Amino acid sequence: MDTQPPPSAERDALLALWAVPGIGSIGLGGMRRWAAGRWADLLDTPAHDWVDGLPASDLVRARIRAAGSLRAVADEVRDRAARGRMEVLHRGDPAYPERLAEVRDAPPVLFMRGTVGRPRRRLALVGTRHPEQGFLRHARAFAAAVAGAGAGVVSGAAAGVDRSCHLGALDVGGETWAFLGSALDVVDPAQARLVPLILDGGGAVYSELPPGIRASKQTFPRRNRLISGASDAVLVLRAGRRSGAMHTVAAARVQGRPILACPGETWAEAALGCNLLVARGLARLCIEPADALRAVGLDGTAPVRGDQEPREMPGLSAAAAQVYALLDRQPREVEELEERSGLDPGGAVSALCELELLGLAVQGPGRTYQRV
Repeated sequence: MDTQPPPSAERDALLALWAVPGIGSIGLGGMRRWAAGRWADLLDTPAHDWVDGLPASDLVRARIRAAGSLRAVADEVRDRAARGRMEVLHRGDPAYPERLAEVRDAPPVLFMRGTVGRPRRRLALVGTRHPEQGFLRHARAFAAAVAGAGAGVVSGAAAGVDRSCHLGALDVGGETWAFLGSALDVVDPAQARLVPLILDGGGAVYSELPPGIRASKQTFPRRNRLISGASDAVLVLRAGRRSGAMHTVAAARVQGRPILACPGETWAEAALGCNLLVARGLARLCIEPADALRAVGLDGTAPVRGDQEPREMPGLSAAAAQVYALLDRQPREVEELEERSGLDPGGAVSALCELELLGLAVQGPGRTYQRV
């Protein structure tokens, strides 16, 4: 696999073609072979003069023809990326994940915001968006232990387990990467709150999608191969039989990444996927963070800090930050939180929902809440 950065003309041509709907990483590889070093000539030549010979579908050729020239498309994509404060990365660039570059269908272009730290072992931590009540606290502590031992935490920034794992890494000052299922300039509201926390914590956020492309049912499964590809191993913390985390498992199997799964209660639907992975020999059993650390090449004995209190989160709304300051390990009734915060009932409930989504609070019996 060629992991050297492409020459300048080829970079612009690949960026332009990658922005054309219908062109994937495998198809683009065929186009690179077809061009055979002619990118400097093709870049500024009107597309209608050469596109008929391109190995692509009629629809893709029509889209390229309508674009005018590759140079015009590349300039537009680069300008939109700059406005969104994104870096444009090609395989072989320093900030392009080294392990991902080895994957056969790795994207030729990635868009990134944030900081890429020193080389380190990385563990993908994935799971369901809807675990049982109380599980997010465990996921967050598990990720904190992994990050505290020096491993990078990689996930997808989705609600539920993914988000809690990112936050767990941030709790202990660890490094975390998020791969999104949308372009970096059109994130959904929940991710819009999480992304600043990752960036402020020294992490990085990636997407293979050019600016302006929104998430869809197709983009999320494709995104999952990037999570596993950028990691040394994949751990499924909690997942049902049809969880999206199983797409990450499928990609990891193709990529040759070790797969681990945490077992759960046999009656728990949210744990069925994990249990089946272990039972069928598709994943190693993971009981504690040391098991995961050994899977990525760390000895698992480094001191971990998974029992720390979560740090204050600057991305909270004013109301959520106010309620969070009132929470502790003692369950508090909603009425008490309303009275002490001065918020109306709707504002207090909205703030508590925000804290739950971020894994910062958990609801208990009798409409009580406590800090995670």
